Amino acid sequence: MFPEYRDLITQLKGHDHHFTRLFDKHNELDQKIKNMESHIESGTPHEIEVLKKEKLAIKDQLYAHLKKAEAAQ
Repeated sequence: MFPEYRDLITQLKGHDHHFTRLFDKHNELDQKIKNMESHIESGTPHEIEVLKKEKLAIKDQLYAHLKKAEAAQ
């Protein structure tokens, strides 16, 4: 996710607790969705769709955070 911001992500994960929580939540949702789609975890198509929307909203927040941090540099 966001390979062009790899260095900035590393920097923010070390110093910005809000960014780290968002980043970890995004990864947690991504894994849960993959598990549900692979039938490792149970989940209805509706539940998966809700999780995907939540993940996308978090990704948008992460991107906004990255753009703001980039502009501040």
